[in-house]
Amino acid sequence: MQRWRGLEDIPQDWGRSVVTIGSYDGVHRGHQLIIGRAVDRARELGIPAVVVTFDPHPNEVVRPGSHPPLLAPHHRRAELMAELGVDAVLILPFTPEFSKLSPADFIVKVLVDKLHAQAVIEGPNFRFGHRAAGNVQLLTELGGTYDYTVEVIDLYVSGEAGGGEPFSSTLTRRLIAEGDVTGAAEILGRPHRVEGVVVRGAQRGRELGFPTANVETLPHTAIPADGVYAGWLHVNGEAMPAAISVGTNPQFDGTERTVEAYAIDRVGLELYGLHVAVDFLAYVRGMMKFDSIDELLVAMAADVKRSSELIAAHDNRA
Repeated sequence: MQRWRGLEDIPQDWGRSVVTIGSYDGVHRGHQLIIGRAVDRARELGIPAVVVTFDPHPNEVVRPGSHPPLLAPHHRRAELMAELGVDAVLILPFTPEFSKLSPADFIVKVLVDKLHAQAVIEGPNFRFGHRAAGNVQLLTELGGTYDYTVEVIDLYVSGEAGGGEPFSSTLTRRLIAEGDVTGAAEILGRPHRVEGVVVRGAQRGRELGFPTANVETLPHTAIPADGVYAGWLHVNGEAMPAAISVGTNPQFDGTERTVEAYAIDRVGLELYGLHVAVDFLAYVRGMMKFDSIDELLVAMAADVKRSSELIAAHDNRA
């Protein structure tokens, strides 16, 4: 899959394509419907499928300080889109100047002049251009002028997550913030993942017999509520069952919020400086301060046992 950053990265000889545009943070099951339809339409026409997205999130440019917690960094979104069959991803730098493009200018500069769109696939609430003035009705009207068709896909899927609310990135962020990683996984179609580099912490886990990878997460990452979780630690392509701690380490009066993963039954791991990923499968318990280190050790052993059980049950269902 090709990855372009900015309009200037698009090959000069790029031909017709099927395009869908959006933030697509998380590439959740609703997003997958739209992207999947774009890929299917591209296959029908014998041309490439292109996803257009933005960096930073438009909210941060329009309303500085309002950047939402991210469900997936751009490289992860690209991986997920590639799995869906997308041929190219265009990341447009969302600058103040770019935000001022009128809807018509946006269509001409991006869809017509550069991507030569033959078909555009969007959700019903798609908005574009300055002050989000463009909608699917205008997109369709301009298609008559610029020789592309528009197909609107209902992206709304619902299930048990959020009490039956339609699946969305906003709902997913809320569930993660509440610690409901199981509900978030239902929306995403996979466990929520955070990534980052393993850095040196206080090394108390090592002293207590539970050495953890202290993950310095990427900026704006959506991090679950404080607590202990079962999941996996991904290192160099290997997924290791893990007990994961999120919080400030109240047992030792910590103040900095961290994500730490203990790879269950693995010894001698040297992870400092490596880029790793942590997948959150299930909530185990809330964060608490114990009366003694011995009580903490008993709780940690129970956390590891419960995490192992939850992971094994998941693997048996898969």
